[in-house]
Amino acid sequence: MDQEIEIPCFFLCPISLDIMKDPVIVSTGITYDRDSIEKWLFTGKNNSCPVTKQAITETDLTPNHTLRRLIQSWCTLNASYGIERIATPKPLISKSEIEKLIKDSSSSYQNQVKCLKRLGQIVSENTTNKRCLEAAGVPEFLANIVSNSVDTCNDLCHSNTLESRFDSSRSLMDEALSILYHLDTSEEARKSLLNNKKGTNLVMTLTKIMQRGNYESRAYATFLLKKILEVADPMQIILLEPEVFNEVVQILNDQISHKATTSAMQILVILCPWGRNRHKAVAAGAVSMIIELLMDETFSSERRNSEMAMVVLDMLCQCAEGRAEFLNHGAAIAVVSKKILRVSQVTSERAVRVLLSIGRFCATPWLLQEMLQLGVVAKMCLVLQVDCGNKTKEKAKELLKLHARVWRESPCVPRNLYASYPA
Repeated sequence: MDQEIEIPCFFLCPISLDIMKDPVIVSTGITYDRDSIEKWLFTGKNNSCPVTKQAITETDLTPNHTLRRLIQSWCTLNASYGIERIATPKPLISKSEIEKLIKDSSSSYQNQVKCLKRLGQIVSENTTNKRCLEAAGVPEFLANIVSNSVDTCNDLCHSNTLESRFDSSRSLMDEALSILYHLDTSEEARKSLLNNKKGTNLVMTLTKIMQRGNYESRAYATFLLKKILEVADPMQIILLEPEVFNEVVQILNDQISHKATTSAMQILVILCPWGRNRHKAVAAGAVSMIIELLMDETFSSERRNSEMAMVVLDMLCQCAEGRAEFLNHGAAIAVVSKKILRVSQVTSERAVRVLLSIGRFCATPWLLQEMLQLGVVAKMCLVLQVDCGNKTKEKAKELLKLHARVWRESPCVPRNLYASYPA
């Protein structure tokens, strides 16, 4: 554009500061572009008007047709300056349309396929459609398709039924799983799925998919399991079956995608604050798996990954089985010590806690000598000299004091660090 055109200020969305394509009015009377305000309200979980700071009491958004037509007319008048005309938004789907779509799908497999294809299209259009789908019971509908398909596939695996029927069930499951993930359900909807009144155990259904699905469906199942467990109450988390832990650790081992690996680690962060779950995670091989991941530069080069891994390792080393598995891995002490002061304050603090747990409960003459030779003692002295947080310093000091008789006079401690050894 050779000449700058001044855009009327009331054509601009107060959030994005771009020309509004689909202006809508919120309950405070302010107009925003639909996409921007939906992200603000639903993705960002805000409930106040960005302009007035007043509470938005109604989440229904009223289309501002008058303003949209003015914007379209202005775009047409200024087309010679390179301004593109804004298209008229597609009409929003109604709850009754969705309910009819679901009802009609029950008559045949072909109708189920058509229903899922249409639901996928609706989900991709905008956030308002997602909320409407949720209100019409689509999350429960999709969860039931996934669960029924998994059960059907499981039954067919143990029979001589035609392979085409197995493939049909697997295809339905994959499509429903993908839509359920992209629907990005609210916290209330996820709680409803977790507490399904029809008796469907969605957690175990997702676990089975993580075990037997293809790469894509295993990834989606992992993403959904993380979202579901985020809203679970403590008792539901404590009562989880060992199979859940086995498959989460297997996802970490297979590294089917970066996002799936991150989600699996987040699941362990959610599950492992409870003692019973620590035992299940250790039995599933989580300790050695985490150490291997910390040795993997691709994984551990991201600060958040190292932090989560060290948080989980700290929790697992609070039980005797976890400490035993830690010591069974030949590189464990060296790997954890190496991360101190190299990643972040969170990683350093948790790493020192891990080493303190090992030093407090597993100390043997051999172990204390190994910690000396691997530079753990020198690293603890360095922690006391640098700015790395009081909690980290306190734990490091506690570990050094615990074995001062063995470590204090050792030639393995460099002279420049010896002065910081606590009395």
